Amino acid sequence: MSRKTTLRRALAGLAAGAALAIAVPLAASAHVTVNPNTATPGSYATVNFRVPTESETASTVKLEVTLPTDTPLTSVLVEPVPGWTATVEKGALPAPVEVDGNTVSDGPLKIVWQADPGVGIGQDQFQIFSAVLGPIPDTGHLVLPAVQTYSDGSVVDWTNTPEQVAADDTLEPAPVLYINDTPPASGHGGHSGHGSASAAPTMDDHSMEASSQTGDSSGLSLGLSIAALVIAVVGALLGAFAVSRRPKRS
Repeated sequence: MSRKTTLRRALAGLAAGAALAIAVPLAASAHVTVNPNTATPGSYATVNFRVPTESETASTVKLEVTLPTDTPLTSVLVEPVPGWTATVEKGALPAPVEVDGNTVSDGPLKIVWQADPGVGIGQDQFQIFSAVLGPIPDTGHLVLPAVQTYSDGSVVDWTNTPEQVAADDTLEPAPVLYINDTPPASGHGGHSGHGSASAAPTMDDHSMEASSQTGDSSGLSLGLSIAALVIAVVGALLGAFAVSRRPKRS
């Protein structure tokens, strides 16, 4: 095998390693998530649904988040987003539930964010949808199934529970708000936030908290990318150097 051929193969390996280093964190960050992903029982928690677009040909035009009915949230407020219409759908619960000594038979069932005509979340973009949920029930965690709709009609269901994802990590995880349960440190359904959501945070605190958690997650992904890329570069250079030092056959 000639030195040129070996060098070309080494460079091809370098390119593949670089692509893998970039693709891994992108794939890991492409879920619909809720941040912060923890809350305190009895509080009114401000949460942010972070929605990325994975499609290369269509934009996200709708997000539906289903709210729990066995431990219902009696108050749901949504923050207006320019270019989007937010609706809190209310109705009868499957069965009456006791909440703070009161029998609750109806309440918020779903939050729907619908893009106005000509508006959407494009490729390599994401959007934050914020809501205040409360009072937070005294339970382990709340699964908040989300359905993401694209402009071409395709739908992605982010609806699987932590238990389902633990059994099959190829499933799309639902956003999960942890209350008494400890959130996972990492994994398919884990997110970077670890602080509890405070009751009625100010807008500055809300913005800084979302930015900090996004930055932590992005920083970790970037660090992993750089490390993988450095390893690929070093391996390719060492291989090329070894080939160049090999004596020519007479």
